Amino acid sequence: MLQKHRGTLAGKRIFDVAVSLVMLILLSPVLLVTAAAVKLDSHGPVFYRQVRVGRYGQDFRIFKFRTMVQDADKKGLAITVGEDPRITRVGRAIRKCRLDEFAQLLNVLNGTMSFVGPRPEVPKYVDAYTDAYLATLLVRPGVTAPSSIHFRNEDEILAASTDDPEKTYIEQILPTKMKLNLDYLDSISVWNDIKVMFQTVKAVL
Repeated sequence: MLQKHRGTLAGKRIFDVAVSLVMLILLSPVLLVTAAAVKLDSHGPVFYRQVRVGRYGQDFRIFKFRTMVQDADKKGLAITVGEDPRITRVGRAIRKCRLDEFAQLLNVLNGTMSFVGPRPEVPKYVDAYTDAYLATLLVRPGVTAPSSIHFRNEDEILAASTDDPEKTYIEQILPTKMKLNLDYLDSISVWNDIKVMFQTVKAVL
């Protein structure tokens, strides 16, 4: 699928390194203030380092500003549903403007993620992938993606679903996400990545 896009993938990596460095420098005051707010608001580390599945099926730890109580993954689902009581006061505020995701600039810089690509899932959901879905593991996962924009209110959708949100996610949401991710791979390019990044900013605003 990606043989004809080798040059594009190299261009994506150059773009990722250059832009992530610039953004880390320019946004450093915002990142520092966010880190301080997270630390002062509740007990626990500044970053939430959850294990996700990345390129070629390799596990890595994603950077996110912590928006939930410490050890939240041991106190509930791997997905966030509606007004999840595990979310902290500051966490709720920074989730609204996606500030928690800005920490993933570090993942982009170290090469475990790209700005745009299929969002990385936790291992238990990758275990539910069909053979076709595994193609999404051929590229670096992204901070954003067309599927992320489409499901920007995913937690609200799950909150309004049945009393088994994980089943709803795997059986209803995941197939649509994967279709959008596979469509992205078919037309992958640096220019399309830039468009998706601007679309993400528009969706957040």
